[in-house]
Amino acid sequence: MHRLVAVRIAAGLALLVQFWALYVPRAPGIQTGLPLDKVVHFGLFALVTWLVIRAGVQPKWVISLMVVQAAASELTQHFFLAQRGGDWWDFAADLAGIAVGAWLARGRSGVLTAQPPETIAH
Repeated sequence: MHRLVAVRIAAGLALLVQFWALYVPRAPGIQTGLPLDKVVHFGLFALVTWLVIRAGVQPKWVISLMVVQAAASELTQHFFLAQRGGDWWDFAADLAGIAVGAWLARGRSGVLTAQPPETIAH
């Protein structure tokens, strides 16, 4: 199996998890006093951004679409999901995750590219 195929499958699965986490209505969770919600937002957006760029999609498109996704998710949570609420701090965590995911996807040269990973030898 080519590594690129594996990365694309992982990116697709990560997108599904992200959509589920952002758009499924849910009952209020256990309050721990920790900003776990922000950590989840940051992690999901960082992971999806990194994987989709590594899957070969142009970084400018990934970053642009992820910013739209971040804004859309908060607006949807605020206006359409009664058990959820849009939050500027969630949006900030999303943007930070996008920035870190894109930064991690840079090549060894330090330049953000959409070069797919090499294949795995059988």
